[in-house]
Amino acid sequence: MSVEKKQKEIAGIAHIYASHNNTFVHITDLAGYTIARVTGGMVTKHDRLKANPTVAMFVAKRAAEKAKELGINALYVRISGEGTKLHPTPGPGARSAVKALAKEGLKILSVIDVTPVPRGGPKPPGGRRGRRV
Repeated sequence: MSVEKKQKEIAGIAHIYASHNNTFVHITDLAGYTIARVTGGMVTKHDRLKANPTVAMFVAKRAAEKAKELGINALYVRISGEGTKLHPTPGPGARSAVKALAKEGLKILSVIDVTPVPRGGPKPPGGRRGRRV
């Protein structure tokens, strides 16, 4: 039997903002200091692909590599979207970013959706039957 060393768990927070136009992965320590911040525009040059799940996977992979260099090996994940009436849910890159963080060897401690929820608010433009084109 070999004696395994227990690696000390150093946790961070991964703030994933996934809109329908872009994906941001922002990793901080527990005090809130930035460790890594990567966006879809830093990975691809095509605007239409910034919110793509494949690009979100590469964004999370690059952020995870920076975090692992600084000793972080566990993450609390906070997913956020736009939170408007038109887009009340996170964009298409949110799930693939979380999966990519886990695949990179970071331990996911919890996943929380912190998308703001609209409660009434201003009336959307366009009238009852929408904007006529």
